[in-house]
Amino acid sequence: MNIQNINMKKAQQGFTLIELMIVVAIIGILASIAIPAYQDYITKAKWAGNIVAIAPVKMAIAECAQNNAGSIANCDTLAKLTTATGYAALPGATTELASVTVTATTAAIVVTGTAAVASCIITFTPDLTDPNRIEWDGATSGTGCGKLQTGI
Repeated sequence: MNIQNINMKKAQQGFTLIELMIVVAIIGILASIAIPAYQDYITKAKWAGNIVAIAPVKMAIAECAQNNAGSIANCDTLAKLTTATGYAALPGATTELASVTVTATTAAIVVTGTAAVASCIITFTPDLTDPNRIEWDGATSGTGCGKLQTGI
């Protein structure tokens, strides 16, 4: 009995090469799935900051439209917004935000991201079908700029 216990202890001293290779393969598969998902998550979080940065622009356009009976004709440039609502400046460039512009005639807000957020461009267009509120329709452009990266 004593000799059998000694032989069993020697047989179970470590892992075989196959067992270690299986563990490494499983870790590799999990990493190949998790790393891109994490990168998309980080990009999406940075875009959330950009979207929050333009909230005052959306509010200024909404206030201007409300003051003009639902029309955005007097709200489609920064100069008109400043005159109508006192809104003074668009958000400036940051490490994630390259530029913000308001397009003439449509009052769409164009947000251009830096390379830190995949250089995506999001355009928020006001939807004025409901006279009591403005809804903002977001559309992305650029390669690799989907909902996973921007949330839009």
